[in-house]
Amino acid sequence: MSEKVYMTPNPPTPNKGVRFDDHLCNGCNLCVDVCPTDVMMPHPEKHKPPIVLYPEECWFCGVCIEECNHGALSMPHPASQNISVNWKRVETGEYFRLGMKNPPPPNLRPPSGGRR
Repeated sequence: MSEKVYMTPNPPTPNKGVRFDDHLCNGCNLCVDVCPTDVMMPHPEKHKPPIVLYPEECWFCGVCIEECNHGALSMPHPASQNISVNWKRVETGEYFRLGMKNPPPPNLRPPSGGRR
């Protein structure tokens, strides 16, 4: 078998997985080594960012970002996984957010329909 085999990215998915900053990535491939789902492969050229082959397989676990020593990775979460950090109380019109200093008291009302 002397023929070369090529792997190509899977373009038809809207999912992006991870993004690399070409100016910060030095091609160390630590992110490729720690990825539990093997969505990336090392770039054939040295000092280039890895190639994301299977972005739809990304679990958005963030292990690759934690491993990167250069800050070259970012992770655009899909809309279905974004967390809403603000909410509004309908009765008073108050706005709340996660991590606020004086959170509202807990809701002690039973769910609609109640328990019997």
